[in-house]
Amino acid sequence: MIDRTLMRRLRPIAAACAVSALLSACVSPVAGPKGLYATPIGNAPVTSNPTPYTPALYCLADYARNYDLPSPRIAVGRISDYTGTVAADGGRQITGGASLMANSALAKAGVHIVERFDTSISELELRYANNKLISDEGGGPEDPNYRRILAGQVPGSDFYIVGGITEVNYNIRSGGFDIAGGEVEDGGGSGIVSGKTFVMNIALDLRMVQTTTLEVVDVVSYQKQIIGREISAGVFDFLNGNVFDISAGTGGMEPTQLAVRALIERATLEMMANLYGAPGPEVCLNASNDPLGPVGPTGGYYPAYNNLDQNNGQTRADPNRWHAGRDGDVRRSRY
Repeated sequence: MIDRTLMRRLRPIAAACAVSALLSACVSPVAGPKGLYATPIGNAPVTSNPTPYTPALYCLADYARNYDLPSPRIAVGRISDYTGTVAADGGRQITGGASLMANSALAKAGVHIVERFDTSISELELRYANNKLISDEGGGPEDPNYRRILAGQVPGSDFYIVGGITEVNYNIRSGGFDIAGGEVEDGGGSGIVSGKTFVMNIALDLRMVQTTTLEVVDVVSYQKQIIGREISAGVFDFLNGNVFDISAGTGGMEPTQLAVRALIERATLEMMANLYGAPGPEVCLNASNDPLGPVGPTGGYYPAYNNLDQNNGQTRADPNRWHAGRDGDVRRSRY
């Protein structure tokens, strides 16, 4: 009787050991012939990283090309995280790459970009060239074909974009439920179902500055809400002296950093629509029903033009504007 009781108690331990041995078989303490301890899991390919505003950026670039609108030279400065938020693991909660996202957004809009964010390589080579240490033809000690430094060889910027991520507000609104039930008798089972939903938001403030005069010619302030949810269910029961505890769940949170990219792309859209003189999303209609007449005025909030009654300033606050899934005027590029 004692032996049977002992064996019954050892069964779960033996089962756990068997599962552990099965899992450890995928990992070897000795590197294989390919020099790997284990083969990495996952085979998802690299894909593009669009937001709902990406099609409109491409369309805006087509609009500028179709009407031969010259792009001003634009540089991107620091777009920093000013929220000071820290993740649970000690790292940054918000991306530090907002400036890189802005460069990508400007490129999608067909903008002539000049580099000002990281000029360390150019400055180093300029010093080398100034000391006649660089040759574009290979050269050598006796080769006079060193790189020349020419006055005015670096094009200047007309405008630059700076700003920052200024708000992260957690748990703007949350809700949930827990439902539990079970049998009254001894040995009866029980179950529980729960669900949670919460909302947070991120805000961005960008400004466009004219490089030569340092006048702030455009300012954009946007926020985007982010939602997360979690659903779980579990069953706990005693059957013939055995304990069963089964649970399952699913959860997800809208990507925080992708929300930052969406904010930057939307802000870039509005700024470039002003500089291109685009009155709004209607410029992205298909050719068969494009009502666009002559090219409109340039520069929405640019102080040199008195066009506040004609630019897109009245529609910037509309959350559906330029959104591929919400704005019926937006169409994908024809090219």
